[in-house]
Amino acid sequence: MRVITLLLALILSACSSVPKQTVQLSPSALASESTSDIAQRLYDQHNMWRGTPYAWGGMSRKGVDCSGFVMITLRDQFDAYLPRTTLKQSETGYAIEPSELQAGDLVFFKTGSKVRHVGIYIEDGRFLHASTSKGVIISRLDNVYWKKHYWHARRLY
Repeated sequence: MRVITLLLALILSACSSVPKQTVQLSPSALASESTSDIAQRLYDQHNMWRGTPYAWGGMSRKGVDCSGFVMITLRDQFDAYLPRTTLKQSETGYAIEPSELQAGDLVFFKTGSKVRHVGIYIEDGRFLHASTSKGVIISRLDNVYWKKHYWHARRLY
């Protein structure tokens, strides 16, 4: 009987809801900086991480994946804390149109049926990300590949 009660408790706890993760920003982070200052910080981050290879699940300069790099960049440069996965990051903040993109906005891509990719918009159609083939780089949204796979953008502030 104790085993059945324990199993029932485990099943019920597994069905409980988990609170939705949200971004936590300090008052002085993204919302209070000019877009040119945000862009400069993103270029600085690129200079520190440029050439770091892509590694699925990676979180260091030995190798990093796209969502890990976004999470690290926003934490280190803006004291902003995001969820770890691309899917959860894509639910953070609020949706914006491509014409509204500003430095610090997140840009998302569907690169396969269930594969997602994320980067951080800098300015003038450029975004910073960890590419699976080239590691940490800056790419252009109007590149044929990225234009074809563009999914949506989110603003965190």
